[in-house]
Amino acid sequence: MLTDADCRNATCPPELKRRRLADSGGLYLEVSQAGAKRWFWKFYPDGKESRLALGSYPEVTLKAARNARDDARKVRRTGVNPVQARRAEIIANRVSSAITFKAVTEEYHEKKVAEWSKVHAAQFLRCCEKDLFPWIGTLPLRDITAPVLLDTLRRVEARGATQLVRDLREFAGQVFTYGIHTGKCENNPARDLVGAFKTHTVKHMAAVLTPAKAGELMRALASYQGQPTTKVALLLSALLFQRPGNIRSLEWAWIDLDGAMITIPSEAMKRAKAGKLNGRPHLVPLATQAVAALREIQPLTGHGRYVFQSLRTGNKPMSENTVNAALRGMGYSKDEMTAHGFRALARTIMVENIAGIDPDVIEAQLAHGKSGPLGSAYDRAEYMTKRKSLMQTWADYLDQLHIGAKVIDFRAA
Repeated sequence: MLTDADCRNATCPPELKRRRLADSGGLYLEVSQAGAKRWFWKFYPDGKESRLALGSYPEVTLKAARNARDDARKVRRTGVNPVQARRAEIIANRVSSAITFKAVTEEYHEKKVAEWSKVHAAQFLRCCEKDLFPWIGTLPLRDITAPVLLDTLRRVEARGATQLVRDLREFAGQVFTYGIHTGKCENNPARDLVGAFKTHTVKHMAAVLTPAKAGELMRALASYQGQPTTKVALLLSALLFQRPGNIRSLEWAWIDLDGAMITIPSEAMKRAKAGKLNGRPHLVPLATQAVAALREIQPLTGHGRYVFQSLRTGNKPMSENTVNAALRGMGYSKDEMTAHGFRALARTIMVENIAGIDPDVIEAQLAHGKSGPLGSAYDRAEYMTKRKSLMQTWADYLDQLHIGAKVIDFRAA
């Protein structure tokens, strides 16, 4: 029988490819020319020699190898071939690991990532990795019941993240639906949890919504003492009322100053992936005030890609926090005004104070999608005339508010 010292000092002579050191009961240690040492148990099913691998030395000690041999002999006495039993166990483990919540989620994500936008695909996986995988990731999909999923989502709800709870329930529901379609589970417990959580209260972005307050804001913008590019970004946020991401990532290649038009490519808009690929660009007519502001900043950043370059590196746009930080520096708290609030400011004040403007034209300029047969009508040439008029009227109205004169009631006019 072998000793631990025999195993530790065992080598293979140069004239042999492998050397076998026998222990007892069919157990032996095989040593290769490279010095690798592996345990095997030799047995004779149907009168022919077969062997079962038991692991490598020293990870598997002599004592552990003997115990593994004894376990295999017990299996053999039941009439089962240990090698075939090992193969069946490996297959079962492979199948089991392939139907866990984590594995199915990753499989589903891989199937859908080509259809989703990059932002949604990243958000889906990030949320699952942070708040679902640690608790149910290793469980087989078919074993996850509504109470199990509920307990997982309650942990998120306890943090006060009510919107995230809704998103996670939806994400999990998509995974279970995919699992049903592919035969990995039979039920969707996420569907049973509708109404089980606190209602999410939507909090709208803070915004100035009256002409008087808007006048104060425009005067504050005019007296802003920060970076010139930030000042123009603030002004264009008011004049153009586009999404903050489109303002900060505005590229000179999109701008025709002589034609007074910005053409934002479809892929840069907030749309589903199919819309980004197949949709039309978003057109933003420029009032004379906007053209003047862009001409003012052109000597500073016109040599680069972005209108509003990052101060750290010229090959990236300004930070998404720049405009909000400027508003804070001007004395506006996050509960009073935000970068996104310029959109609500324009939408609300125009509808309530300027006569003759079609709200649908405002929605088109906001790049809000419209369903129905007229959904794409605003891209036609006849609507562009209205949109150009809208942008100039709005810029002129802001000028009136800025000078501090009596607030002009464009409806009465």
